[in-house]
Amino acid sequence: MILIWMIIILLAGGILCWLLSKSNSPAIKWIALLAVLIDLVLLLNIWLQHGQGLTANTGNWMIQYQSAWIPSFGISFHVAMDGLSLILVMLTFFLGTLAVLCSWKEIEKRAGFYYFNLLWTLAGITGVFVALDLFLFYFFWEVMLVPMYLLILIWGDKNRRYAAYKFFIFTQAGGLLMLISILALYFIHGAQSGTYTYDYLSLLGTRIDPSVAKWIMMGFMIAFVIKLPMVPFHNWLPDAHSEAPTAGSLILAGLLLKTGAYGIIRFVLPLFQQYAADIAWWAMLFGVIGVIYGAMMAFAQTDLKRLIAYTSVSHMGFVLTGIFAFREIAMQGVIMQIITHGISTGALFVLAGMIKERLHTRDISQMGGLWSYMPAMGGAAMLFTMASLGLPALGNFIAEFLILLGTFQANPTFTVLASTGLVFSALYSLRLMQKVFLGPPNAPHKVNDISGREFIILAALSISIVLLGLFPQAVLDVAGKVISNKLYVIR
Repeated sequence: MILIWMIIILLAGGILCWLLSKSNSPAIKWIALLAVLIDLVLLLNIWLQHGQGLTANTGNWMIQYQSAWIPSFGISFHVAMDGLSLILVMLTFFLGTLAVLCSWKEIEKRAGFYYFNLLWTLAGITGVFVALDLFLFYFFWEVMLVPMYLLILIWGDKNRRYAAYKFFIFTQAGGLLMLISILALYFIHGAQSGTYTYDYLSLLGTRIDPSVAKWIMMGFMIAFVIKLPMVPFHNWLPDAHSEAPTAGSLILAGLLLKTGAYGIIRFVLPLFQQYAADIAWWAMLFGVIGVIYGAMMAFAQTDLKRLIAYTSVSHMGFVLTGIFAFREIAMQGVIMQIITHGISTGALFVLAGMIKERLHTRDISQMGGLWSYMPAMGGAAMLFTMASLGLPALGNFIAEFLILLGTFQANPTFTVLASTGLVFSALYSLRLMQKVFLGPPNAPHKVNDISGREFIILAALSISIVLLGLFPQAVLDVAGKVISNKLYVIR
């Protein structure tokens, strides 16, 4: 039941933080940090014990637990972990730890309720990555929505109400379409087999009429590409990112977007393999559009956080293109992109939060020359900016290279077009460094460089992105044993 305990620890930690909120105890932040660290240690132990024992057979899971929840409706509490889940839950706990540290000094108002929402968001994300009952998956999908909505609404910037409503409406609309598709699968499988169940492994063998299957698949797809996000469903993302607190932006970029990619890989491709292949050309087209459009929009921004937000649209375009290339090497790149984007873009949002805390603005036209005041922060920003544009020896280069290599086998034209996104990424990345850290100093007063706590956050992220660039094989081995399954790739 270790997977259950991981979720319970986060939920219980959040409730305890909320209960202590009236006393405004300094123990609140320590409780939140301890809850995520315990989960991180537990997961590291699982990786060490089971990480090398994975097989390509999706029926063989490292850890699996199933118990009846509402048996009269065929609902079970079925959770399991394979290599894909292991990597994504590890990313969740790693970035979750840093999100708590980011909030250490930033959040003073209603801190107990803040950490409650932060931990419950992480619990919902963890549940999404391990749920193998579709009703349970939808339950956790909603669990992660409401706390994130509250994080933006209560602790966001001046336009937080608009951004929070927009985030909620987009995500909830997609979620409802997914719920309709889940119910359709439930009834079709029940009519065929006589057994009504939401269990993922049972639903894999469901035979669906082609005319109906396409509509059911689109319900899942729309929900997942909204969260990814794919152009033109990306509109909520820049507003949510720019108004969210620093930890909220870190979780949005590093984790919530990845639930969309995970949903496509875990549910759309195996459940609707033939129909997913039928829409592959269109999915790759929209992915390439996202790569180019996101990069061009990033170059046009003057708001630092909106600029970084649009880079996510571009990078997630690579993910969508790689998934629907249906090639094993491209899928390896997708997994790497999911991880490296979470680290590099999450780090840029952390840096943006640190700069805003010092200058009280997100407008890059009011910045400049910050390197002379903050050389350590400037060095970190240079590292993650170079990672974002895909510099060799950093994790993002491995990810994008593998995606383009695999995509070229499927569609050379789309590969060439997607490659131009790398040129645009160099433009917006260099513009970001020039406007914020280089040039004549433009700060109204001298600002302090990073503190000890901030150094720990940036050091953890820096070491991670460099290690992934130099030694990606550990991740590729764990992911490869899962995605080589015939449900995910065409050999």
